[in-house]
Amino acid sequence: MVKAAKAEVLSIGRRKSAVARVRLSAGTGKVTVNAREYANFFPSQTLRGYINQPLMIAGVSQAYDITATIQGGGPVGQAGALRLGISRALVKAKPELRAVIKESGMLTRDSRVKERKKYGQPGARKRFQFSKR
Repeated sequence: MVKAAKAEVLSIGRRKSAVARVRLSAGTGKVTVNAREYANFFPSQTLRGYINQPLMIAGVSQAYDITATIQGGGPVGQAGALRLGISRALVKAKPELRAVIKESGMLTRDSRVKERKKYGQPGARKRFQFSKR
């Protein structure tokens, strides 16, 4: 018995303070972010390449349509969140891709976030200048 492909897969990716909700469906390789073409949403070629990494490594760049909603963060954090969301969705859709995607480090959530500012200090780590006299 052949297992039928799932019609639609949902996943979430996070990076810094950005959250990406990703919907993966069978299609032609169209990527839409917040109801805009992803080339318009991410004008940097570097970020677009970063987002396409899981699709290229899995070899399914033209097999799925991706619709994402991203909130919070800046462009780099949003691209990282989208990349993680796409990776997780691909693994849900095709479990045999897990080994390839995991080996390339795309299923690991980058947990680095901005450290909070502490009271009595000008920043998270910076101290006011010490004066002995």
